[in-house]
Amino acid sequence: MPENSDKNPKLNNASTIEDILFQIGLLDENQVSAIKFENVNTGKSAEDIIKDKNLVEEDDLIKAKGLLYNIPFVDLEKETIDAVALETVPEAVAKKLHLFPFKSDATTISLVMADPLDLQSIEFIERKSGKKVIPYIAPVTAIDKAVFNQYGKSITTEVSAALEDVVGITEIKEQGVGDIQKEEKNLKDAPVARIVNTIMEYSAKSGASDIHIEAEENKSRVRYRIDGILQEKLTLPKKVHDSLIARIKIMANLKIDERRLPQDGRIKIKVGDEEIDLRVSTLPTAFGEKVVIRLLRDTGSTLKLKDLGLRGVSLKRLEEALLKPYGIILVTGPTGSGKTVTLATCLRRLNTSRVNIITLEDPVEIRIEGVNQVQINNAAGLTFASGLRSILRQDPNIIMVGEIRDSETASLAINAALTGHSVLSTLHTNSAAGAVPRMLDMKVEPFLLASTLNLSMAQRLVRKVCASCKEEYKAPEAMAKQIREILKDNKDVDLPKEVNGDGEITLYRGKGCDVCGTSGYKGRMGIYEVMEISEAVVELMLNNKSSGEIERKGVEEGMVTLMQDGVMKALEGLTTMEEVLRVARE
Repeated sequence: MPENSDKNPKLNNASTIEDILFQIGLLDENQVSAIKFENVNTGKSAEDIIKDKNLVEEDDLIKAKGLLYNIPFVDLEKETIDAVALETVPEAVAKKLHLFPFKSDATTISLVMADPLDLQSIEFIERKSGKKVIPYIAPVTAIDKAVFNQYGKSITTEVSAALEDVVGITEIKEQGVGDIQKEEKNLKDAPVARIVNTIMEYSAKSGASDIHIEAEENKSRVRYRIDGILQEKLTLPKKVHDSLIARIKIMANLKIDERRLPQDGRIKIKVGDEEIDLRVSTLPTAFGEKVVIRLLRDTGSTLKLKDLGLRGVSLKRLEEALLKPYGIILVTGPTGSGKTVTLATCLRRLNTSRVNIITLEDPVEIRIEGVNQVQINNAAGLTFASGLRSILRQDPNIIMVGEIRDSETASLAINAALTGHSVLSTLHTNSAAGAVPRMLDMKVEPFLLASTLNLSMAQRLVRKVCASCKEEYKAPEAMAKQIREILKDNKDVDLPKEVNGDGEITLYRGKGCDVCGTSGYKGRMGIYEVMEISEAVVELMLNNKSSGEIERKGVEEGMVTLMQDGVMKALEGLTTMEEVLRVARE
């Protein structure tokens, strides 16, 4: 049995998945009763009801299912994968049946499955491999990720095969309508379409947020932004560059004969069961057109505030601010710091049938069911300011403004909060305290800001240490001294005894493995500082004090700074000190 698989605890005659979740303390009696009632009245399975209501985490639900059927749960990210096992099951079969072979010996094969009761699939694998299958259970997302990571470790394999079929592809010249229509037909066929599909599919499965396809003097290169860092993954011959760009333009309904001006479009693709919106932007450069594709996923559908990295006093203060019926909550940070996801998660928390939520966004990146989301259109005259005026006539309870950019929008947001609305918005400032002087710079009266601002928070995104290759190391003396200096004012948080004393401080890093693409990092999380607008802070605002003075007062009142939050997460092994220092100083 794998080291990380869960040993099934003894359960007291639990015959349903909801009973198991109750016995292990993840559901209470009222929730179990409600699930059973809905199951009888609607015919929906208990598992589907729990998923729809998001009552427990996916891993916990799968573990409970394993306990119900006495099938061990396995965390594939912590497993050493046996290459021989991979050879026993073809990649196409693993993808189609949502299963993954991770260990084998002369007579058995360990198979993790999304549905370990699928006896037909088990029998098929046993017949093909000639070995007895030992089933395990894991979430389907984890299985599909393992299939992608282990079977297709390099994007170059599929693309190289497609390139071999590229015969006579030349750069597209300026041409008439008839020629363009002919080119459209050609580009829908392999191999160009296969290369584009592979590039897009790889980006979706590797968790990239952007794809960059760039023309250089003698080649075309493809880079992916993964966990906030651009990584070059593919180099293509220059002669296929224009054909790739033309294919992408056709998919995004752009003009393929217009290569002198920038263009914008959208594409929708499906990878597995996930639908992804792609925002396409073209730009003419010295050596040819560059395309940047932004992947817009509905990733926040099951996220909670604590999943983002918020916790302790910061989480408590944000939750309290969200419960207030009116006032402003400001989220600050540079572009790409995760502000949109934070606001979307807050809106999901507030979203019920009893409130009218309207947003103004540029663009609408995360779709939220039940929320009225408005796309800014400057060309048509729909700006943040004009949109906000119209929203106030739509009987809103909660308003989300994508960004406060000018004094007019700032004034309207303040007035909305004064008239009994809850307003959430973002600002481009470096700290939570910095939001105050920025709003004052936009001609907001100090007494109006003091009476409406409920909370200001700043955030950054740090890369998480890869769980598959994480290792401990002792912090160098200079680093240990820096950690103690950063945390010395943090009196309200329990710190490891080594930090408060003179002992060696343990930190963590990733060695680099196949799971993380040798980077040592996998995924991202937020670090935060959340400043409550207390009476003392209000007094400083009314006296036009600097952001430094306001921040010092916030720290005195228990605010955990960005740097402190990041360092504490580094001490816990969630990220590295290098990451914290890289982003917290922006």
